Amino acid sequence: MKIPNIRLQNQQLLNPLFCQPKELVSWMGAMQAQNYPMVKWAVGMRLKSATIQTVEKALRDGEILRTHVMRPTWHLVAAEDIRWMLKLSAQRIKSANDSFAKGYDLEITDELYSKSYNLLEKILCGNKSLTKQEITEHFCRSGILAEADNHRMTRFMARAEQEGIICSGEDKGGKCTYALLEERVPPKPEITKDEALARLARSYFRSHAPAVLQDFIWWSGLPVSDARQAIYLIDSELTAEQWNGQTWYIHETCRTRGKVSGSLHLLPSYDEYLLGYKDRTDVLPKEHYPKAFTNNGLFYPVILHEGQVIGNWSKSAKKGSAAIEHSWFRSNDCVEEVELNQEKDKYIRFLG
Repeated sequence: MKIPNIRLQNQQLLNPLFCQPKELVSWMGAMQAQNYPMVKWAVGMRLKSATIQTVEKALRDGEILRTHVMRPTWHLVAAEDIRWMLKLSAQRIKSANDSFAKGYDLEITDELYSKSYNLLEKILCGNKSLTKQEITEHFCRSGILAEADNHRMTRFMARAEQEGIICSGEDKGGKCTYALLEERVPPKPEITKDEALARLARSYFRSHAPAVLQDFIWWSGLPVSDARQAIYLIDSELTAEQWNGQTWYIHETCRTRGKVSGSLHLLPSYDEYLLGYKDRTDVLPKEHYPKAFTNNGLFYPVILHEGQVIGNWSKSAKKGSAAIEHSWFRSNDCVEEVELNQEKDKYIRFLG
């Protein structure tokens, strides 16, 4: 099974099918988004043609949103998916955050959370978008915070996200903001848990295949029983193949044939091509793991050649221009300079 070849196509890195960020994010299900500038490139490079303004407009218009969902970390999701995805994952994320807080004396009472929700609804009402710093100032003036406390403020905002009160708003001066979910996204009819599980599995396996159960569990944050149920619910849409002692799933919509020779990509940090799987050895030898990511979850921008991760890249700010620097994991991994410069130019054009 040529795993990288199939993933390149269905992750929309080769011959992308979509023109709009909303279509792409909906196809992917969710895209990890700790690094806000980099996830814009993760979306843009997967579209037929896009500039950073294309992605920023979709964010500004609320077609795609950045929030904590699935696992206790940032993701981009399509607006119409945010409520059912929160319903699937909110309790797990709240429990994880509460467990973390107990060890650092950051516990917050339910009464205080309730007051914070009321304040957020008051200060954001009227389609306002405020930065975390601006909201913190309101919390200090109200007495909910005795003084500016970033750790507790993070907890207040994360809990309000999980309760479906706030989501990402319009950027302000290049800074992320928060807005009221009810004002940002029109209400949608609720769906059952099984319908939500099926939607999540469908999104994952059509965009990340080939993948195994453990990959889906890692990506979704679902308990094993829910992940198995999700796969069972779309069983008729999946092809299961035995390879290397594991069961690999491919969705019926997946493209499995196509030319990958010569393909080259500058993948952003935290990209789904690596982060969407528990086991990454099919595209990156284990001895090179530390060059692509750290044990505590920091992921670097990497160079992808014919589906394999072979180096690092970074943008260095030089006066009047943006320069792209690169390095290779092994000396014999380097690619043609002309091809590499074309990809660097593509990224710089995206940034405008």
